[in-house]
Amino acid sequence: MSRSFEQRGLGRSRVRVSTLGLGTASLAGNMTPVPEVDARATIEHAIAAGITYLDTAPFYGFGKAEHLTGDAIRAHRDAITLSTKCGRLLAPQRGPYATPNSWCDPYPFVDVFDYSYDALMRSYEHSLQRLGTNRIDLLLVHDIAPDSLGDAAEQHFQTLANSGYRALEELKRAGEIGAIGIGVNMWEVLDRALDIGDWDAFLLAGRYTLLEQTSLSPFLDKCMTRQTSVICGGPFNSGLLAGGDTWNYGRAPADLIEKAKALQSICRSHDVALPAAALQFPLAHPAIACVLPGPRTVTELEQILGWWDQQLPDGLWADLAASGLLREGTPLPGGHSA
Repeated sequence: MSRSFEQRGLGRSRVRVSTLGLGTASLAGNMTPVPEVDARATIEHAIAAGITYLDTAPFYGFGKAEHLTGDAIRAHRDAITLSTKCGRLLAPQRGPYATPNSWCDPYPFVDVFDYSYDALMRSYEHSLQRLGTNRIDLLLVHDIAPDSLGDAAEQHFQTLANSGYRALEELKRAGEIGAIGIGVNMWEVLDRALDIGDWDAFLLAGRYTLLEQTSLSPFLDKCMTRQTSVICGGPFNSGLLAGGDTWNYGRAPADLIEKAKALQSICRSHDVALPAAALQFPLAHPAIACVLPGPRTVTELEQILGWWDQQLPDGLWADLAASGLLREGTPLPGGHSA
């Protein structure tokens, strides 16, 4: 069934995204194998369902996700808003991998962090080739944060500030890309990046969800002032809000498991599935343009679409607002606020 999703703009740019998007990291076999035929089928099913925004990255499967995404969207390219990422160049890997990685059956490459002007230009050009497209709508600097870079994070951030950002500006000014941004798991890095220049959108994974609203203030307030949109990645906190026991890509701590159970109890009292509330929650904030889950199969995507379509009662949001489980000032659907 095809749906008509609301389209929201990204910052001051002309790029627009459907309020429900499709992330492709899981489709590249992140920790769980996904046959390529199933990955392509999931992307095609998303497009047929009316989803018009897809996000990918060179890092996902070391090139696999970009190839799969490009193949699946080619016949629909003019109707699709596409984002990919830069900052990780791919180098050929010959022989067995020296250290384990999270990708199941990746393409034979390894990623090399480089946020310089030349590297971001090369990353952009390489992505065009892997995707088989002549344009990218939104280009995001990928994982320029301590959780990915460790002690080298500050050096890489300075490289972006003094060199790489200029590449993004030039590509946007020339009309090569429609919008620029950053994709990370840490809102603090994005808050600091606002001092570098003007960004159209940030892809923030896991930090603005029904479970946690650590980015609410001052970060999202600042995004509103700067007219920078936020794409909400990881709306289920990597599984804890969808019936799993993982959070932030690892085992969830006990306090968050208990909090998820409390949220679930409120949802059950209104005959609502917790993932449905988690999926619909972020868009109540005016800075959020899109929610970006990452299903692995057509079946999982259909479940997400079912949660998206579920009409949630006003009383649910009122009870969540009064529960004390959300950060004070958190906006909720129906005009409620915690």
